[in-house]
Amino acid sequence: MDTTNLTRKKTSRRVTMEDVGKMAGVSQVTVSRALSDPDKVSAKTLKKITDAIDATGFVPNAIAGALASQKSNLVSALVPSITNIVYSAAVASFSSVMREHGYQVLLSETGFDPADEEAMILTHLSRRPDAVLLTGIHHTAKARKMLLASDIPVVEIWDVTESPIDICVGFSHDKAAAMAAEFAVSNGYGMAATVSASDERAQRRRNAFEMRFAELTGTKVEYAVQCEHASLANGRAGLRALQGQQMTPGTFVFCSSDVLAHGMLIEANAQGLTVPSDVAIMGFGDQEFAAHTEPSLSTVRVDRAKLGSSAAMALLSRFENAVPVAPVNDIGFEIVKRTSA
Repeated sequence: MDTTNLTRKKTSRRVTMEDVGKMAGVSQVTVSRALSDPDKVSAKTLKKITDAIDATGFVPNAIAGALASQKSNLVSALVPSITNIVYSAAVASFSSVMREHGYQVLLSETGFDPADEEAMILTHLSRRPDAVLLTGIHHTAKARKMLLASDIPVVEIWDVTESPIDICVGFSHDKAAAMAAEFAVSNGYGMAATVSASDERAQRRRNAFEMRFAELTGTKVEYAVQCEHASLANGRAGLRALQGQQMTPGTFVFCSSDVLAHGMLIEANAQGLTVPSDVAIMGFGDQEFAAHTEPSLSTVRVDRAKLGSSAAMALLSRFENAVPVAPVNDIGFEIVKRTSA
């Protein structure tokens, strides 16, 4: 039995900086200098080194380069969910701007548990990024301590606070939900309900809506459903749960996301309910499908592309130190009235 292929030993090895230097006819120190600061070597020498790198396929050690130059051209971005368009659209816009300026984005999904985010922050900081993008303004004390100690720019998106770690770019969830309540009242709804996910921002939106609605009408929001996360299935289940609470026909339902609201529309259609006369439904986020549901979904719009690009421009300004960067950048929101409410 021929066992050559089974026993063949791996003879190749990683190409080193020394190999590049030998091919270029320069020292390893010169190669290192050319990689960390090309202006410190002559154009002729730099050409020899880059040709040798192309020929050998050498990949510079980015971490070693960061240690030497204090710059990695890497920016970390941490979001709760990479499949949720609310976050992915903002990150896509953010990444596009950063790439145009020579930076690469290292993206990770943290989920909604602050402890998981803390662990991911530690991992990313060990890679020595030039900056970090975070989602939201609520983090563990240890996470804040690590970020402050790193002494690099930090931008928190999707929320605003008067005391950001460094910079925040977003909008007030409380004000957005309160305006949704004002929309409901101004359109003649005297009864309201909420269906919300369990994450911190969704809960703040629910609480703000309920508080403002009660202030305006003197009527407490009697019907409420909370689910673990936003999904079509949970939206459908949310409507059934409200019906189980004997929700009054014609009630205005504020959902913490468009996905939950879409699920409610599907369930209403399945049950033969008329929206908005039997139940009025409003979402949050103005996702791409919101204008195309039947009926079309009333919602709260946040400009996700502007959110991402504004965060990127704030970091670039911090890198350049050209102009002072405002610590709080509120991009606002907009109520979108369609036919579901």
